[in-house]
Amino acid sequence: MDYKETIDYLYKALPMFSRMGVSAIKKDLTNTRILCEQAGNPQNSFKSIHIAGTNGKGSVSHMLAAVLQTAGYRTGLYTSPHLTDFRERIRVNGVVIDEDFVVSFTGKKIPLIETIKPSFFEITVVMAFEYFASKQVDVAVIETGLGGRLDSTNVITPVLSVITNIGMDHMSILGDSLAQIAFEKAGIIKPNVPVVVGETLPETKPVFESVATEKKSPLILAEKEWYADDHKYEKHELAVELVSPLHNEKQTIHLDLTGIYQVKNLVTAYTAIGRLKEEGWQIPDAAVQNGLRNVRSLTGLRGRWEIIHQQPLIVLDVGHNEDGIRQITAQLELMSYHNLHIVIGMVKDKEIAKVMQLLPKEASYYFTKAQTPRAMPEDQLAAIAAAYDLQGNHFPNVNIAIQNAIGHSQKDDLILVCGSVFVVGEVERSVLPFNH
Repeated sequence: MDYKETIDYLYKALPMFSRMGVSAIKKDLTNTRILCEQAGNPQNSFKSIHIAGTNGKGSVSHMLAAVLQTAGYRTGLYTSPHLTDFRERIRVNGVVIDEDFVVSFTGKKIPLIETIKPSFFEITVVMAFEYFASKQVDVAVIETGLGGRLDSTNVITPVLSVITNIGMDHMSILGDSLAQIAFEKAGIIKPNVPVVVGETLPETKPVFESVATEKKSPLILAEKEWYADDHKYEKHELAVELVSPLHNEKQTIHLDLTGIYQVKNLVTAYTAIGRLKEEGWQIPDAAVQNGLRNVRSLTGLRGRWEIIHQQPLIVLDVGHNEDGIRQITAQLELMSYHNLHIVIGMVKDKEIAKVMQLLPKEASYYFTKAQTPRAMPEDQLAAIAAAYDLQGNHFPNVNIAIQNAIGHSQKDDLILVCGSVFVVGEVERSVLPFNH
């Protein structure tokens, strides 16, 4: 098989959450362990940092990877889902996995795939582990897919665990209360391995304290270590003043991820970096500053308040659940624009009504759908939105919707594309009249 045939095989032969939803999830680690053992347990040949959370885990993963590689560590990064290219999921020092490795790995695994019938995610996790081992990385930053306790990535014993936050998402898999979801995410906490928790709530804090105590794992609450005293936009960067009440210390960090919600992700990442330093990792302050200032270019992160065009301003954001949309609407309140246009598509298994309640009524809407079976048809989405006084037309794909929004825009308008990773991933950036 060549690369394209290999990717087609992986998509078609293996149950895939993005296509099928809950039925693709394997609710135990058996297949992952079999695959790892057959490969010689590559996950044990490098140090790792494990990251879970409802929102922000992708951004925090990329921030940590950027800092570690700037500090001179050969750094693997495993994230999901991808936006446009499968290989985005697996990187070493920001460079995507070789096509040849994807082909050879899959070819060797076909007999086992046919026997144990793993999910798409289970295979990609083990592919990442083998790739990182073959590239002899010093450390790999591993983002969970869903949850934590039963997530395929949870076969590693990391040097540090990080849980960004807990919100209501994937309730059909993780449970329908914040405490239940926190318990699933806390499943990545390993015996005697420190865990950094970004944000806690009255419902989630006791869960983290209980699991950390049981596992004898040092629990570090980021919100007690650092807080953002001030932030402002400077030359396409977010300048954040961090204050440590414990050490009476101040730091100003320049971040190239300009979404306002990145402030709390920065607090989590900065706390995690501090813990790594305490554990003996050589991470000079200059590496922290330079890494965080260049997250996008170092790691390839996209789709987080990503500006792809000026006049009209076109922004892509993968926010897609209640917390994610709340963060986006907070960002919109800080922006200055004439008219607001929102291109939105969602998948059927999200709490769509709750998202619609949060969106601004004064915007013009362009309802659309990603080309995946899980996508809610655009006319149905428009009908639900209409019940919340969100008015607009609907379009069969995101690029037609964007072109329509551009056609109805003036130079000082803002066009936001959001609602689903898959919708953002299908944006054809090349067709936009770039002037950014």
